[in-house]
Amino acid sequence: MPTEQGDAKARIDPAVKPAIDLATIPEEELLGLRLSELPLRIEGTWLEACVAQLYDELKARNIPFAPRCYLADEWLTPEKEPVIGIPFYLAHPRLIKLQKKMLLEAEGDNHDWCMKLLRHECGHALTYAYDLNRKRSWQRVFGHPSETYGDTYRFRPYSKSFVRHLDYYYAQYHPDEDFVETFAVWLTPGLDWRSKYAGWKALEKLEFVDKLMASIAGKPPLRASGRQLWKAATIRSTLKRYYQKRRITEAEDFPEFHDANLRRMFSEGKAKGEKRRAIAKLLQSHRRALLTTVSNWTGERRFMVNEVYKAVLQRSRALHLVTEEADTMVVLQLATYLTTLMMNYRYTTRLRGEL
Repeated sequence: MPTEQGDAKARIDPAVKPAIDLATIPEEELLGLRLSELPLRIEGTWLEACVAQLYDELKARNIPFAPRCYLADEWLTPEKEPVIGIPFYLAHPRLIKLQKKMLLEAEGDNHDWCMKLLRHECGHALTYAYDLNRKRSWQRVFGHPSETYGDTYRFRPYSKSFVRHLDYYYAQYHPDEDFVETFAVWLTPGLDWRSKYAGWKALEKLEFVDKLMASIAGKPPLRASGRQLWKAATIRSTLKRYYQKRRITEAEDFPEFHDANLRRMFSEGKAKGEKRRAIAKLLQSHRRALLTTVSNWTGERRFMVNEVYKAVLQRSRALHLVTEEADTMVVLQLATYLTTLMMNYRYTTRLRGEL
């Protein structure tokens, strides 16, 4: 039987780690924690209400399937597993803040955005739960699910053959994504998809999904549970290492992405009179012409071109880039650079790196 003295010893045992307070832990210490050490769970957070809403939306459609949700390293549904992984950082305000600092955004960090992503991943989970993509009718409408997922994909920005749910025309990525994006639109409460997509080829896909969902209404899933792969609680990588890997993968999303290319085109130094001019000032003085020209050449909308233009302007200013070339030559170089970036973006959703 434990003694009072033994209990006291256990309470002060240095081998017992103190509880981690994510709200107050210094950032350096936080980055040194493994993902598996983070005291996180969906229950008791705002995510619990989002998951419950997803279940209610499925129930309202008489679909007796409630995919198990768990905290993972990112938004995902493992192949052939009817479960949904939600990014671990969404389970705590401090981690959302850290995610934004490290990667500029925290995907799904508000209710509406989170629900859009949950409906998308639910489409994958539902596919695996009912073997939907094995049906010939499904394949006639969306294509064959065995197609390879590439690192990038071509898309047609103005195509009316696909719904528009998530950004970057994601429905055009793969037959599976085409289905789950269509399903997500169909599932969204209060959305009159028949009116919104009237006259679109995508309406035929929505009507097919409507009939497909009616065919499984009231029927239990073939598989109701699955393996929770890439679960945060099992990942031994530290947060610091996790963000290092993510920044390498997503390098183009950060301001310094343009630095190597701009340094090859221009010099760093101080502007001196008319002979050596600042690239940032040239960009500003020719902004309208650059946006119009690049938009016309690429067919991309001006506001998208403007986003890349602003990043190039910011880095040109930060690097103190200058040139002694004639203005016409510099403007041509800048227009060519912006056009190359936008064409890569239009057809792959990636800006790419070196020219």
